[in-house]
Amino acid sequence: MLGNNSSITVPGVGSRFRARNILFNIIGQIIPIVVGLLAIPFVIQHLGVETFGILSIAWMLLGYFTIFDLGLGRATTKFISEELKNGLTDNLGSLFWTSCGMNFILGIVGGLIIFSVSSFLAESVFKISPGLIPAARTVFMILAVSCPVVLVSTAFRGALEAAQQFKYVNIVVAASSSLSFLLPIVGILVGLDIRWIVFFLMASRLCGALAFLFLCFLVFPILKKGISFNILRIRQLIKFGGWISISNIVSPVLSYLDRFLIGSLISVTAVAYYTVPYEIGFRLSILPTSFAMTLFPSFSAAAPDSRKNMTGLYSHSVKILLLLIGPIVAVLVLFAGDILKLWLGAKFAENSTIVLQIMAAGMVINSLAQIPFALIQGFGRPDLTAKFHVLELLLYVPLMWLFVLNLGIVGGAIAWFIRVTFDALLLFFSSMKFIDSQIFFGIGLKRSVILVSFLVCSLFGLSFISGMMLVKIFISCGVILMFAITSWRYVMEGAEKELIRSMALRIVGIEAVK
Repeated sequence: MLGNNSSITVPGVGSRFRARNILFNIIGQIIPIVVGLLAIPFVIQHLGVETFGILSIAWMLLGYFTIFDLGLGRATTKFISEELKNGLTDNLGSLFWTSCGMNFILGIVGGLIIFSVSSFLAESVFKISPGLIPAARTVFMILAVSCPVVLVSTAFRGALEAAQQFKYVNIVVAASSSLSFLLPIVGILVGLDIRWIVFFLMASRLCGALAFLFLCFLVFPILKKGISFNILRIRQLIKFGGWISISNIVSPVLSYLDRFLIGSLISVTAVAYYTVPYEIGFRLSILPTSFAMTLFPSFSAAAPDSRKNMTGLYSHSVKILLLLIGPIVAVLVLFAGDILKLWLGAKFAENSTIVLQIMAAGMVINSLAQIPFALIQGFGRPDLTAKFHVLELLLYVPLMWLFVLNLGIVGGAIAWFIRVTFDALLLFFSSMKFIDSQIFFGIGLKRSVILVSFLVCSLFGLSFISGMMLVKIFISCGVILMFAITSWRYVMEGAEKELIRSMALRIVGIEAVK
């Protein structure tokens, strides 16, 4: 608990504390990944590829509901961070409850919209076999009911992240996300169809929301004084969240447009072949997401005269991410076909290998872009990211349509790669106005890029070597070991080593996690 009813303090933000939070965020995302890797083959085998495609769309819509929150979840994190940084807690309750109330109302509106178009989605938008259309229609109706729950959860979670209580956040996230994969298995085992499976997914989201609320009461005892609303808070939240809402509307479209178009232009079966490699590539974002979640409250609470001093934090984060993600992606690209064949069989490997390779390469760029994204919004300029998203949408829709229509799911992956690269360039270029560019490029970032490029080229060369898989694995391990040694001795600086060392010690349990 952070404090008593009158005073709430925020823990320090040193490298060890930051390493702890990053580690919590990583663990909170790794657990569902492991569960998903084990669960998805079973679910596909017993539901069938097309029904799994409907389930994939259900997962997608649950993530897309944030378009209705007007950016209030992000705004809640920012303004509670500022309140806690300045020691102002008297009005924290009104800020929290006002955000929750607005999210609940917006969730009802969003749910009604989804409910009203559920038949249109099932019958006209997606190419679904006639026998599955009634089930798909019911699935969309059930998802509509869950919209208010999803939106209120964003306010609860935003408050906890503002107080940097990532341990609590990730306990709930890990459990809720794991249930998204486990509940379909339970449903299959007891003979339930896709409608009941999605119903229980909705119920699990409700349980997650209640858990977040309980933790908010634990962390912020002042909330127990009662529910209160403040019109001025509405104006404050909407002013910041308005631009965030544009990003929240456009960003999910950018994220899910490929699967919508593949489902409508090709088939729901093709969505399944595309979604699996996308999810594998997307899970690579656990590191950057963990960094960005941890950094956003720090960026938000930074005083205007100290923002230049945040350059070190910003630049070191980008550099560490590049060195950590580079080897993972290089190996994934090299062994993409073998991984898919071993995991899901030859049919999936045949259809999805190239898509996975493109996705993995793009995720390096997309992952690094999350750091300038957090910095720009944390420094109070969500208008920039919103404008970038609108610009990207105008270019991305015709690009994705053209590529999917002519090249299928591989074309969708190529169009996605082009979009995330353009997005990263915009974000990094714009972030330079908030930081000291000399410091940013003076921390060995260029050496990091050269070293990662050398690693990629070395592993790429292995793809042309014919022979046993064990030989390639052995050589790859040797190359990665040399990469790690070189990075540690000649590229990383003291602060970066301390962050990595702190995370490593906590992983092996040498240093107690407080």
